[in-house]
Amino acid sequence: NLNIHNLVVHESDLPNGRGFAPIAWQILEGRSSIIMCLIEAINAVDAGDVWLRHKLRIEEHDLLIDWRERQGLETVKMCLRFVERFWALSGSPQKGKPSFYRRRSSQDSELDTSRSLHDQFNLLRVVDNHRYPAFFHYRGKKYILEIEKDE
Repeated sequence: NLNIHNLVVHESDLPNGRGFAPIAWQILEGRSSIIMCLIEAINAVDAGDVWLRHKLRIEEHDLLIDWRERQGLETVKMCLRFVERFWALSGSPQKGKPSFYRRRSSQDSELDTSRSLHDQFNLLRVVDNHRYPAFFHYRGKKYILEIEKDE
């Protein structure tokens, strides 16, 4: 109530993809171009007016550390653009039927041993080696995989 605007950046083309971990879910869907929205924070989840939209490019080789860094840089750019153009901007209500992404859990990092790594590479791109690493079960044991690029 103390501010004129309370803004947040959400990484989906709202109203599609409200909710949690939108970039991870979109990478799992095979997307490489992700719309980021600067929105007004309201009580309803990710439902506020959209002030700015920006396209974020995710490269096919980007792992979590790569796309999160790019996401952070683009978030700062969007916020600066808002501050620079504030008086010329206006928020627009979201149009269309919303869809929602659920919160991801550590169980979402489980690999399927009957599928190839090629088929599951997008899953490897969104796992966090420390907080929710990729894993699989084999012969009654759980195995954890860590992924990093050899630059």
